[in-house]
Amino acid sequence: MKTSVSLLLGLGATALLGTTPPLAPAYDLVIDHVTVLDVETGRLRPDQTVAVAQGKIVRLGATGATPLAARQHLDGRGRYLLPGLWDMHVHFRGGDSLAAANKKHLTLYLAHGITTVRDAGGDLTPRIFQWRREEAAGTLAGPTLFTSGPKIDGPGATWPGSLEVETPAQISRALDSLQKLRVDYVKIYDSKISGPAYLSTISQAEARGLKTTGHMPYSVKLSEAIDRGLDGTEHLYYLFKACSGKEDSLTALVQASQGTAHPLGLFAMLPAVYDTYSPAAAARIMAQMAAHHTVAVPTLSIGRTLAALPDTDHGHDSLLAYIDPAIRRTYARRLAGARQQPASARAFTSKLEAKFQQLVPQLQAAGVTVLAGSDSGAFNSYVYPGASLHDELLQLVRAGLTPAQA
Repeated sequence: MKTSVSLLLGLGATALLGTTPPLAPAYDLVIDHVTVLDVETGRLRPDQTVAVAQGKIVRLGATGATPLAARQHLDGRGRYLLPGLWDMHVHFRGGDSLAAANKKHLTLYLAHGITTVRDAGGDLTPRIFQWRREEAAGTLAGPTLFTSGPKIDGPGATWPGSLEVETPAQISRALDSLQKLRVDYVKIYDSKISGPAYLSTISQAEARGLKTTGHMPYSVKLSEAIDRGLDGTEHLYYLFKACSGKEDSLTALVQASQGTAHPLGLFAMLPAVYDTYSPAAAARIMAQMAAHHTVAVPTLSIGRTLAALPDTDHGHDSLLAYIDPAIRRTYARRLAGARQQPASARAFTSKLEAKFQQLVPQLQAAGVTVLAGSDSGAFNSYVYPGASLHDELLQLVRAGLTPAQA
């Protein structure tokens, strides 16, 4: 009863004074006078007000004369606002000894406006799920994380932590383990996996309702993988092979070499693929990709960065200071390999990267979804988290996409 009397007295005093209790601010954050980039139209909308409540944008419109009530106000004059970027190909890897160093990348992504990343396979899956929980609890600042978990590859796989498969039963067990982990999709790698195992992995994953993406052994045709249900192709090496007018012959040559002392792979076959490029073949595979909604992640920026390694001194890069020394040490392997390349190999790489750029507007025109991915992470030398996605967007525009398309 005491509480009721106090409440009545309070109401009575308010009525006598002719005032009303102050209202709590309607919004947590309001940004006034900011220029908004409308990504659907590609147009700039100047002098806008954006209101945020409970972590969501709830109001957008022209800035009015009366400011909105909010706990925090930001003056957006001279600034631009756009939706958070997504980096669709990154890596968290290097084992437990590099886990803390990998975790530091999360804030680098945010600092560059990247609010979502797709981890494309590594050996830190339990850590990634822990980071997710910390982000959800509000104890860790970082982008939304999607992950494939461990890669699927063949026996003797290049990357530690890969699930090595050869038989249908092994593939089934690998997919069981990925589903138990509750990964977001399946990433297939091509260092050791056989053609039959690769195609069987796609088929089994498709039957389980799992999305698949990744590399592809050159003993397989991309059209076969798409028919099995492949959802995405990472990098452009595998699409490029399908653009050869001699794809059937080249694939048969690779298949015949398997099991010999000198099996043929991607890098051995690329010159022949380059020399047999066919616009008609390119149009066919791109039409198939569009029809099946198979996406492409070109990763042009890393190709450009790695191709220039022998001639570039990265020792004074401003972003190097933000990379953990343990991650920096992983850069040595690619750098040493690049410096040992003969001039002829470097010249071919330059031609190949130029050809890859030409494929991008063709993909867009054919109706294929093109996704921006940086391939940043340990072992990928000087491909800095955050900044490398910005460069990827720049390279996509230089290749022929509009800024809105990129």
